[in-house]
Amino acid sequence: MKTKERILSIALSLFNKHGFGSVTMKQIADEMLVDRRNLTYHFSKDTLLEAIADQMWAKLDAERKKRRDFPSFENLDSETKMYYAFQKEYAFIFNDIKVIQHPVLKDKFNQLATSSIQDHEAAIAFAIKLGNIRPEPFKGAYHNLCLSVWALSMFWVPQQAIRKVQDPEELRQVMWSLILPHFTEKGIQSFKEFFGAEFFDTIGKPFDVDVNMAFF
Repeated sequence: MKTKERILSIALSLFNKHGFGSVTMKQIADEMLVDRRNLTYHFSKDTLLEAIADQMWAKLDAERKKRRDFPSFENLDSETKMYYAFQKEYAFIFNDIKVIQHPVLKDKFNQLATSSIQDHEAAIAFAIKLGNIRPEPFKGAYHNLCLSVWALSMFWVPQQAIRKVQDPEELRQVMWSLILPHFTEKGIQSFKEFFGAEFFDTIGKPFDVDVNMAFF
């Protein structure tokens, strides 16, 4: 492994374990068993973050380009799994709003949010055209739905850590439980054919609260 690649790998591991703000360049140098001056010859802390961010964006762009050319729920499902994987690989970024708002990241995240929400809206519009989703029930419903799906996809892992849950399928289940109520019967059937009836039938825990005991 080349020196810069090794620095990025070790820094990423330390940032994920301790957080970007808590890790010093000396700690990274000590982990590499080199003098701090050797490390700072290649990177400052900010340029190190920038290099890791560039690495992440390159991987993310490559994954997004694998999507099919037309909007579809297959793409949405794939993107959800992709975001989950990236939140795990680059946890220190997604777990810290200060890092997300860092000058080397904030504009890229803003662009990603805009394009992702637009992609979700295009998928819904395409599904309406196919007769798989009903027309918008009230103004703003589908934009807010797309915003919610994006927010879930981007920040799912931090809230899992709070709840001490690590189920990788949970995000997909929650996301589809938000979208499926808007499906037509034709759409539900198409969903079952594509993803399988078993996934549809096990999309979440049944709501078994006794309504008679819900009020005191």
